[in-house]
Parts: sequence; structure tokens; C-alpha cells
Amino acid sequence: MSNNLTKKKIDSATIITAAIVVCLYVAVFVAEQIIPATSMLFTVLKKGATYALVAVSMNLLNGFTGIFSLGQAGFMLVGAYVYGIFTIPIVNRMDVYQYYNGGLVQFTLPVFIAMLLSGLAAAGLALLIGLPVLRLKSDYLAIATLGFAEIIRALFQWDKLGPVTNGSNMLRLFPTFNDFNIRAADGTVKVYLSTLVPLLIAGVCIGVIVLLINSTFGRALRAIKDDEIAAEAMGVRLASHKRLAFCISSFFAGVGGAMLAMYQTTVQAKSFTTAMTYEILLIVVIGGIGSVTGSCISSFLFVAASEWWLRFLDQKQMIGAFEVPLLRNGFRLVVFSIIIMIVVLFFRRGIMGTNELPDVIRKWQRKGKGAASK
Repeated sequence: MSNNLTKKKIDSATIITAAIVVCLYVAVFVAEQIIPATSMLFTVLKKGATYALVAVSMNLLNGFTGIFSLGQAGFMLVGAYVYGIFTIPIVNRMDVYQYYNGGLVQFTLPVFIAMLLSGLAAAGLALLIGLPVLRLKSDYLAIATLGFAEIIRALFQWDKLGPVTNGSNMLRLFPTFNDFNIRAADGTVKVYLSTLVPLLIAGVCIGVIVLLINSTFGRALRAIKDDEIAAEAMGVRLASHKRLAFCISSFFAGVGGAMLAMYQTTVQAKSFTTAMTYEILLIVVIGGIGSVTGSCISSFLFVAASEWWLRFLDQKQMIGAFEVPLLRNGFRLVVFSIIIMIVVLFFRRGIMGTNELPDVIRKWQRKGKGAASK
């Protein structure tokens, strides 16, 4: 009986979705071996994977639980710093912590353990912040979480914490995505994995979030978003579910912060501004509040448009002896803002709305069957 139920749940749309994801990973692996490593394509894929994970973690709160939080940059900062602090090789600590006599931490953790610790540190901080903050609602909650993110950013630049955080100086010389490449004895790269690995990390984390959303816990979160009073009447413990959702979201934001540190190759608190949180929120809105697929798609589109496709607009262009007007440094952001406005106007529920990729495939299948029956 249980086997029959399992077979019913795994429909053709889910199988097609899994096949598409596997094909994309294979395509990235093959492309990485063929295309030069300096291509902007890989830059977009690495940063897009990082932003996709953070956007989905934010969507878990805003889209599925109804908690309007703006503290993602703060939790990313914690994750990035924890990763950087615990993965800098001992031989490099005097160079990094040159003003603090090598720093307080004098050991090194493996990369994936440090990433897990980054998530746990962000979740632990979220637990402390959530106790007073989650009593608030709507805009007040957003303002409170935004304020905590700014406090965290200022705290990590405090000179008194310099032996741990390196104060206002940057952390560097820790393992990055390029260290996943398989090299020969002479140092030449035999197999490129610097793009595939971050995509795999983000994919596994997003897969866990999807499982949570589709579990009993996820259904309770949806009930809280729809009607808190009705959810509580049905036995959902509002405070504990909200706190747990806040911690889970922060955990994956911390992992995303560690990934961003590996992408940027350096960590400095001043780069984790409120603008970063607004970018993540914009990605969630463009993709569709309540859609994991939408957050993933919009993350890569956002990064590609802002850092690759429109880059030429920041440079002066000549047509013969005539200089194209307006094209200069900063014009790219103007055009990008106009594109975002157009997308928001014509896709008010986002690119995917509340749909996921299997839902879209099922619609196509129904249309195909309807057309075939005619």
C-alpha cells in the first residue's frame, strides 16, 4: 500500500524536473572544462548560486511563513566571518592578523565543517534575536531585524574584537571556490570544479529547504501565513514555529555568507550593507513570493543582468566619429532599474508567482493532452 502511495506522489513532472536539474549540472561541468575559466559565465553562476540559496532562505520566511525579516545581510556577515576565521591556514594568520599578533584562533577547520559552523553560528544568533523580535509584526519586525543587522555589522568592526574578527581590516587567504579544482603535481588544473561545487552546495541546501516546505512543518508555516488564529486553533504553536523558521532561514543565510566569502576571496564587514538585503528581497519579489523555483531563476537573471549583460552601458561607445550619449559609468544601474520596474509592472506576482517548476510542467502536459484530444 505504501509503495503505491509513493508511486503516485512521484509523477512524471517531478521526474522531468529532476532530469532537467541533472542535465544542468552536467552542462555546467562540461562547460567548465571547455570554456576559459575567466569567462563571466562562471562568475554569474557562482554568485547566482550564492544569492539563490540566500533568496530561498529569505522566501522561507517572507513567502511561506509570513514573517517580514530584513536581517539576511547580518546573518550572511556572521556566516562569512565564521568561515573566514576558522579556515585561514595557521601559516597565513600572521599576515592576516598583522595588527593583532596572529589573532586569537590558532587552528584551522576543514572547509565543509567551517561552512556548517557558519550556519550554526547564524542560527544561534537568530535564536537570541528572535526571542524579543518575533513578538513584533509586519513593518515593526522588518525595522527591528534591519537594525540588528546594522548592529552586527558595526560590532564586527569593533577594534576590541580585532583578535577574532580582525577589526575593520579584511580577512583573506582562506580557501575559495578555486581550491576545489583538481590539480596536477606541477599545479596545473586537471579538472575544473570551482563552479560545479558551489552549485552543488546551493542545490543540496535548497533541496533540504524544499523538503521542509513540503513536510508537516512546512504546512504549519503556510497555515501561520494564511491565518495565525486559525493555525493556533488547529494546534500549531505559533511562537515555536516562527522561532524555528527564523533559525532555519538564518542557518542557510549563514551558509550563503560562507559561500559569498569564497566567491569574493575576502571578507570585510562594510560590504554587508542593507543594500545587500534589499537585493535579496528584490530577487524574491521578482521570482515570486512563495516560489522556490522563482527565487532560483531570478537570482541568476539578477546577477547576469546587473554584472554581465549590461556592463557595456558603463563604457563610452563610438559610432564612427559620433559618441553615443548617456553611456558612461553608472548608466548601467539606471537601465537595470528601469528593467526591474517593467518586470514588476507586468509580472506583479513575480516570474513564477507561487508556482514551482513541476507545476508549470503539469500545466504544459494538460495543455498537450487537451490539444491532442481535439
